[in-house]
Amino acid sequence: MIQKLADWITYGVLGLSADTKLGSALNFFVYDSTKILILLFLISAIMGIINAYFPTDKLRNYLQTHKMFGLQYLLAAVFGAVTPFCSCSSIPLFIGFVKGGIPLGVTFSFLITSPLVNEVAVAMFLGTFGVKATAIYVVSGIVLGIVGGVCLGRFQLEKWLSPWVADLQQKNIAEAEIWDAEKVNFLKRLPNILRDSWGIVKGVIVYVIIGIGVGAAMHGYVPENFFETYLSSDNFFAVPLAVVCAVPMYANAAGIVPIVEVFVQKGVALGTAIAFMMAVVGLSLPEAAMLKKVMTWRLIAVFFGTVTVFIILLGYLFNWLL
Repeated sequence: MIQKLADWITYGVLGLSADTKLGSALNFFVYDSTKILILLFLISAIMGIINAYFPTDKLRNYLQTHKMFGLQYLLAAVFGAVTPFCSCSSIPLFIGFVKGGIPLGVTFSFLITSPLVNEVAVAMFLGTFGVKATAIYVVSGIVLGIVGGVCLGRFQLEKWLSPWVADLQQKNIAEAEIWDAEKVNFLKRLPNILRDSWGIVKGVIVYVIIGIGVGAAMHGYVPENFFETYLSSDNFFAVPLAVVCAVPMYANAAGIVPIVEVFVQKGVALGTAIAFMMAVVGLSLPEAAMLKKVMTWRLIAVFFGTVTVFIILLGYLFNWLL
């Protein structure tokens, strides 16, 4: 339905052609911005309901006081792997987890893994590259989420969250205490939950528009042969170059698999192509723009830098194994 709306606006109302760069970029922008804003509101509302009725403070205290030997990071990474979200679509859930006070390292495990691994991309990857490459990709994506979450959790980065998040957390705690004390039923709570969800959407809408706009421009105007020229298998620096080139782009895992297949057919090493894919779906300027509402630039730099290093290392490992 959203795609039909985007097609109608782009090709019907505006009269642009799907074969032009402008038409392709604008269609991408309308579709993704509409999808993400709707998803952001719905997930924020769902997380608001969960926060209102589920004792997230007890879960937070449990995760902070009990020795789970890393199991919480594994669960977060696996949950991220089974959710069919791109990097920008994962952010509403990330905001909900942070709002509920879940440890930041655990939420990072989800945020890292969610865009990297999903069932559609796995099915396409399996049909294109076979069982071995798919298994290595899936396992490495989950391991990356676990290790990245553990490392980032060790840095005690909560102080670098934006003041907006702290306000959300305090408001969430205050509302929960009032509702519990007054035994407010669901129908009376729902308007406040929806109002708060809309407040979250209004708080990040500028960042969504900017981020998706950048992604749309890259989607419509960057030629594929640019990457094929510089990512050849005989270039030792192809892996870090692939990661750096991928960051300005924006696509989900399912959308990038066919491009990875073309890269491999044109002589790009499979490990380099997978590193490019991971960087496109897991690190992007649109994602950074949206995260700016939640994090300070310092925290975004730490998050992106950590994940970038791991993706580069995985790219070299893939080239060695495959």
